[in-house]
This record gives sequence, C-alpha cells and structure tokens, in this order.
Amino acid sequence: MNTTDTITLKNIDSITLEVADPEAARRFYAEAFGLTTQVRTRAADAATSGFRGFTLSLVVSQPSTVTALFDSAVAAGATVLKPVEKSLWGVGCSLQAPDGAIWKIATSAKKDSGPATRKIDQIVLLLGAEDVGASKRFYVDRGLAVGKSFGSYVDFDMKSSPIGLGLYKRRALAKDAGVAPEGTGSHRIQINADSGSFTDPDGFAWGTASA
Repeated sequence: MNTTDTITLKNIDSITLEVADPEAARRFYAEAFGLTTQVRTRAADAATSGFRGFTLSLVVSQPSTVTALFDSAVAAGATVLKPVEKSLWGVGCSLQAPDGAIWKIATSAKKDSGPATRKIDQIVLLLGAEDVGASKRFYVDRGLAVGKSFGSYVDFDMKSSPIGLGLYKRRALAKDAGVAPEGTGSHRIQINADSGSFTDPDGFAWGTASA
C-alpha cells in the first residue's frame, strides 16, 4: 500500500479481522458483544504466530456491564486471559476470541450506578508500536489530534469516530493484555477509515471505509 501527503484521517468506520472461519467469527462477535457492523471478517491464511501487536477494548459504564460482556464472551467461546478484577483504574478483564484477536473490557467506575446492561460506550483500537514517538508523528501528520500522551501511551482525539485509536509500547500492550510480547508475521487486521489505503510504521494496514 502507498502513503501520500494528501491523506487526512478523521474517523475509523470499522475493522476487518482476517480469520480462518469468517462466519464463525461473525457469530462470535454478535453473540459475545453484540457487534455486527464495527467488526468485519474475511478469510485469510496469512502466517502469524504469537502476539499480533494490537488489542481491541470495549469501554463501558459500570462493573456489572464488564461482567455481563465477559460472561457472554466466555459462553460464546472466548479464552480468559485475565478475569474480571478491580484495579486502581477501575474494573476490567481481557479475553482472546476464537479467531485469536485480543479484547479488553473495562470501566473506570468502581461501583454500579444502575441495572446491569451489555451497552458498549466506546470501542478503542490500541496498536502496539516499537517507537511510539515515531508512530505518533506519523498519525499526527495524517490529521489526527493527540488527546492524551504520556510515556509509552498515546490516545488520539477521535470523538466523532465509531472506533477510537491509541498507541502503546508493544511490550507494555502485551503485558496489559496478559500475553507474551513475542510475535511474528501478519497482524491479521485491516483498519477501515476515511483516509485511503496506507501502511503505518509498525505494519498495520489501513483501507477505505467502503472496502
């Protein structure tokens, strides 16, 4: 894929996961998280091993929602990487979908404020970067504004986007997810946006939103 100086990135429409069984993956995401349009699947046998270098997070409003989505994901076939637990930052967990993608479910709230639901407030894609500063500059040059940036973490300001975007040092991202950082081969993900096709410094592929 080619990069151009005319690319302006504003919104991520969806992500496409490369999987062995697209129909089974579609069923999993619908049953586990109620996701039907934000996550697309396509058949691919791209070679990959270990950590794929990214995680997807479901940000929710309260702990009971974390538990509800965790339970439905496990029932649909997900593997538990980290069980639901409290931390200084709130309540969260991480799981691996049957297709291999890693998902985190989290809330900053430590107590419930209402009845349990399965409502997702935000989806965030975190990309593992070898050089966070260089990757940050790459995306800023393509029109993204930085919302938060500290140490090895960057959160881009994408309030109007169906899917948010952040960067995290690859090793730190793997540790947060509960997996080993080693991995080679394809990321097995395409990010669909309004910016045309390009590949970022860490090898993540972007395509058009209509693809």
